[in-house]
Amino acid sequence: MKISDLDLVQSNQNKDDKNDELSPLVKAFLAGSFSGTVSTILFQPLDLVKTRLQTSPSTVYNGPRPVNNGVFHVVSSIIQKEQVTGLWRGMIPSISRCVPGVGLYFASLHYLKGVFVGNDGKNKPSSIQAILIGMTARSISGVCLIPMTVIKTRYESGHYKYTSIPSAALQIYRQEGARGLTCGLLPTLARDAPFSGIYFMFYSQLQALVPADMTQCQSLANFGCGVAAGILASTVTQPADVIKTKMQLYPNKFASLPGVLVYVHKKYGIKGYFKGLGPRMLRKTLIAAMAWTLYEKATVSMGLK
Repeated sequence: MKISDLDLVQSNQNKDDKNDELSPLVKAFLAGSFSGTVSTILFQPLDLVKTRLQTSPSTVYNGPRPVNNGVFHVVSSIIQKEQVTGLWRGMIPSISRCVPGVGLYFASLHYLKGVFVGNDGKNKPSSIQAILIGMTARSISGVCLIPMTVIKTRYESGHYKYTSIPSAALQIYRQEGARGLTCGLLPTLARDAPFSGIYFMFYSQLQALVPADMTQCQSLANFGCGVAAGILASTVTQPADVIKTKMQLYPNKFASLPGVLVYVHKKYGIKGYFKGLGPRMLRKTLIAAMAWTLYEKATVSMGLK
């Protein structure tokens, strides 16, 4: 063997040793953060459109005739006023929230899965176990990241002119106190925890149905399972997302959960609880499917599987 070959083998061995030094939880966090970064950047426009739909009237007046304020109208309005880059408004708070949030979620998920069924891949969680694991993991990250969720929502709405994340946090704290940085926590958890629980349950069950001969297309199979799981989970949790957005944008107007429920029902009816479902379903489904696909590949390369 040549000296250069020996050096290459030694270099790879050192990389493997360094990788093995990382704890499984740290590896899960890093894999989750990586998947969260890519998916957040790609699908930020969908989150922005969803927020604008939930904070805008159903119709707007463009001249003498009312115009349906749908997805295409919102997108064209953003591009006209803020150019194409306006579709990525709120990217910094989104990254600041999603990257550590997704990392913390996957790290918690890895730990909880190990407690319930082990991480050796031999056993799959039952439906109830999957729901509990997913809901608990999302609740942990949701509570820790709620201040960034508030700032992100206000950035995307276009109603607040914050110049930076620190100044936004300081301004909210000065004007509204600690309560302002945690407003909408209950509907946030009511949205995210069931979504993650339902999603993880369907994802786990669908993965178990994937034929063994599809191992060559594992990434495609993971993505397909993620898309199917995301559609139902998004629909079920959409009302909580609408309520969360209202409470975080207008804390003085909507101080209590019952108040928001009554307001939305009186103003829009039942369909008001599903405003923004289209872009949110598209975003949540694609972002979760991509995040899980990238996470699965990252965990394999890191030796977690």
